[in-house]
Amino acid sequence: MSSQSPVIRLHPDDNVVISRRQLIPGNRLEADVVAADLVPAGHKVATRPLAAGEPVRRYGQIIGVTTQPVDSGRHVHVHNLAMSEFARDYVIGEDLRSLPPAPSEATFLGIEREDGRIATRNYIGILTSVNCSATVARGIADHFSGPRRDGAALRDFPHIDGVVALTHGAGCATDSEGEGLTVLRRTLAGYAGHANFAGLLIVGLGCETNQISGLMAEQGLSESALLRTFNIQEVGGTTAAVETGVRLIETMLAELPRVERRPVPASRLIVGLQCGGSDGYSGITANPALGAAVDRLVAHGGTAILSETPEIYGAEHLLLRRAVSREVGEKLLERINWWTQYCERHGASMNNNPSAGNKAGGLTTILEKSLGAVAKGGTSALQAVYEYAQPVRAHGLVFMDTPGYDPVSATGQVAGGANLICFTTGRGSAYGCAPSPSIKLGTNNALWARQQADVDINCGPILDGESSIDEMGEQIFRTMLATASGTRTKSELHGYGQSEFVPWQLGAVM
Repeated sequence: MSSQSPVIRLHPDDNVVISRRQLIPGNRLEADVVAADLVPAGHKVATRPLAAGEPVRRYGQIIGVTTQPVDSGRHVHVHNLAMSEFARDYVIGEDLRSLPPAPSEATFLGIEREDGRIATRNYIGILTSVNCSATVARGIADHFSGPRRDGAALRDFPHIDGVVALTHGAGCATDSEGEGLTVLRRTLAGYAGHANFAGLLIVGLGCETNQISGLMAEQGLSESALLRTFNIQEVGGTTAAVETGVRLIETMLAELPRVERRPVPASRLIVGLQCGGSDGYSGITANPALGAAVDRLVAHGGTAILSETPEIYGAEHLLLRRAVSREVGEKLLERINWWTQYCERHGASMNNNPSAGNKAGGLTTILEKSLGAVAKGGTSALQAVYEYAQPVRAHGLVFMDTPGYDPVSATGQVAGGANLICFTTGRGSAYGCAPSPSIKLGTNNALWARQQADVDINCGPILDGESSIDEMGEQIFRTMLATASGTRTKSELHGYGQSEFVPWQLGAVM
């Protein structure tokens, strides 16, 4: 539609349109539609009379049903639209297509490890086996990177991006044979082996359920000059533990080779896709623009990880149509079914997902949110489905089962190998993800105007017709390459990334 129109029609079959700006009664929206309410920007307006119980369509898909009659021109939102269950057409592989290969090879300046892994950053990491060792881990990191140290301890190591402590609240009071401990250990092992860590220290207390020895044995990890471990109880308490950790990292720094970035193909990028603080524009601007960038990445042989299972609920049938095999499609449905049972066990609903901010931004049901969220995955084939924090081996678009909560979801993606995160937001998100850089994509100009200190790319010009989705996708892809080459993102400049390490905590806390 014309950029001068006050609304956006997303599909010919839709019976709602999306407001570009605040609407007031009397605004003409389409040839025969006049606004009858005050309608905030990003919200929905009925384009014809709707009966109670009638399906409402956006993107040509059902997003819920009306709970009362709705006249043409009326605001459609939580007061008159509700979640509805309906039969989805589960056809596996129907829309399967291959993207043409990229016309020329794209590269970025990466760091190659001795074993061939490619890093986008060069950190030393500190992990904890249990919450009880978190204070010691942070004390060790603060010696090198704390605000009072002014980076003096790393002044002679300009090739090191920093020393970061990634702590968590789990590791004990859990079933030693249960799913919760298995997932935690898989997550910690994924970080321990992440390419963006040049060296790693694991700190335990000593009496916890998640024994470091058990973690190492179960996950196939072994100590080396660049992977060290110890327990607080064994070295004499907090002060001695911090001193021990500092000495071990100083030894690592002395032994680490001075790395230099060199051109590597874009096929070595593994990008985690996230959306947080979504609004009514997310599925119109930033998400499809990121999808266009993902198509470029996949055409170059790279990998993109779509996640947040509760936020594809209601749109899973669209992903199934792109699955490369029945096995892949059935595994996706298996994860969807797990989530519906999980919600039932806890007395929750999949439609509890849209947050207060999502709703203020114009999203009403999880169906509506999910249809916009899947656009981040572009149009290529779905190659594989992984459980939380499993190592991602496939190239192309893959799916990882994670919660919709961004820190937990991105933690799983990074554990799986993501060396870059792309994060869309409409309401404004403050987030980072050490050791992998996170690129923020804003959905609208108003967000850019008030919070560009946190947002790397503004996708708002798509709404005004000043940029196309494809043009913005190219800009995002080039930003991916630049960020992977060492350019700092806004969240990195602010120091985000350590507190945002949040492994998925499953199972009973005993």
